[in-house]
Amino acid sequence: MHDLTARQVEILKSLIEEYIETAEAVGSETLEKKHNMSASPATIRNEMVRLTQLGYLKKPHVSAGRVPTPMGMKFYVKQLMKERELSTAEEVSLKEKVWDLREKEREFLKEVTKTLAERTKALAITRTNEGDLFCAGYANILDMPEFFDIDLTKNLLSAIDESDFFTSLFTGQPVDDEEIHILLGEDLGPRLNGPYGFVYKRYHTPMELSGEIGVLGPSRLNYMSIVPTVRYFGSLIEEIAKGW
Repeated sequence: MHDLTARQVEILKSLIEEYIETAEAVGSETLEKKHNMSASPATIRNEMVRLTQLGYLKKPHVSAGRVPTPMGMKFYVKQLMKERELSTAEEVSLKEKVWDLREKEREFLKEVTKTLAERTKALAITRTNEGDLFCAGYANILDMPEFFDIDLTKNLLSAIDESDFFTSLFTGQPVDDEEIHILLGEDLGPRLNGPYGFVYKRYHTPMELSGEIGVLGPSRLNYMSIVPTVRYFGSLIEEIAKGW
């Protein structure tokens, strides 16, 4: 990563958070007015050009504004973002939704996936090393501006329908100690190399059942809330699985 100045970091953070909220390219005037920047629009514009040259931003053909690249979004998630942790009350409420199915492995995983989709308003995926795949929240993506483009939506849904897509995707990822994995752009392979984002956590159980649980959607997923939520659901599977 490049050494960014404090002003560049401030601009990048504000621009990405504006983009996550609106799904639209962000211009210097918007940043100056809505985010109380001390710099002038001209100075902000020059810094945005520099951030574009460095690979953190890009300029869509149809707009004068900028949007983050996968590199910019990853930098934001790992270095700038402050997670919105779930409260104890929220954790209790989510656990109650799936508690009655805790002794039924497949039904439990299916309900966990459904509850994750409801919570994140995105497409939730749970996979097991035994070949099971649970998906929920298909309708959620239709509310996202990115997927008003029928080709993007069709490509996403057809990839999910391919039985070995997620198997090959997860197999291709490095096995490391990171709790949460975030895949953007080319990380998702040629099949989904586009404006898609995927947040997932690997889980392991005492009975040698393992897999992944995560959320798939546009690259501008609300990572501040989705990352801690995916982490919680992955840990919940591990907790409940102790009784299987």
